[in-house]
Amino acid sequence: MVQHGFKRTLMDHCVFVKKLTDADFLILLLYVDDMLIVGKNIAMINDLKTKLSTSFEMKDLGKAEHILGMQITRDKNKKKL
Repeated sequence: MVQHGFKRTLMDHCVFVKKLTDADFLILLLYVDDMLIVGKNIAMINDLKTKLSTSFEMKDLGKAEHILGMQITRDKNKKKL
């Protein structure tokens, strides 16, 4: 992930962050063979997925509904997960 401009967080070595601008960033969670990419800029997320798919085989499962046994729910009106 470092090759793609991400920095590993000190608190959790499975979490990588890439600052795009002062107000925008990407967060990538990586645990064994599960990956979750979070960010506001969908174009940057898609670009990252394209780049990563050239490095290793991966499947895009779309919007996350669960990860590591946790269900993800969204409230778009309140802008909350």
